[in-house]
Amino acid sequence: MRQIPPSAASPGPGETIDQIIGDWWVYQLKDGHRFSTDDLLTAWRAATWRPQARRLLDLGCGIGSVGTYTLGILGHPDATLTGIEAQDVSIELNRRSVALNGLTDRVTLHHGDLRDSASMLGETRFEVVTGSPPYIPLGKGVVSKHPQRAACRFELRGSVYDYCQAAKRHLEPGGTFTYVMSARDPRTDDAPSASGLAVVERFDVVFRSGDAPMIRVVTCMHDDTPDLPSMTTDCLVIRESDGSMSERYAQLRRSFGWSVDGPTR
Repeated sequence: MRQIPPSAASPGPGETIDQIIGDWWVYQLKDGHRFSTDDLLTAWRAATWRPQARRLLDLGCGIGSVGTYTLGILGHPDATLTGIEAQDVSIELNRRSVALNGLTDRVTLHHGDLRDSASMLGETRFEVVTGSPPYIPLGKGVVSKHPQRAACRFELRGSVYDYCQAAKRHLEPGGTFTYVMSARDPRTDDAPSASGLAVVERFDVVFRSGDAPMIRVVTCMHDDTPDLPSMTTDCLVIRESDGSMSERYAQLRRSFGWSVDGPTR
């Protein structure tokens, strides 16, 4: 494993630096939004659908976890990633992580609102688009006082519909858009069709056997794609009813070089 130079790796006040995949690391706030199983599974499904992809776009990229996972899983040294993020604190953490990992020639970050993606990207199209939209409408809960957490959970700058519209705008013919949302929210399935996208995979995630799915990873393509694949469904159980890690999830973790003895991320 590559050793991070102490001077470069030193986190600032209230920050941590954590290994995300391979020998890549990210800066995170101790009490802010942190990378999670949701991010990993989104990247995994995106990479599974387009294993030869070289041009990636991550909408609302935050601290960079989904995009970094996707680059790492694909493993192509010539693959490039473009990210759009509106939050000052998140994009600054992301930029520092990009520099730390030596990815400045492969990752381009835009500081702005994804609803205005055309002003930053023009008509540029990508093979793979990813996103993890906020899932709580304003007025449906108490907005966190922590600005980073609030923006990641509440729809302060648009909803899954806006993510789908931006994805449609920048998705090349035959490309895929993969995102994660609540499995219980009807908008998770409705948003693609409202933007001219067709769902080709619904991948539900159960965090403990016997429970209802909590999140759904959705993969879409342009609805006018020739020979559009028929929609498939799948489900992943993270932990069995006794609390042990499921064998399927353990295998996935092993494929990324992670321990299966510790807590899930």
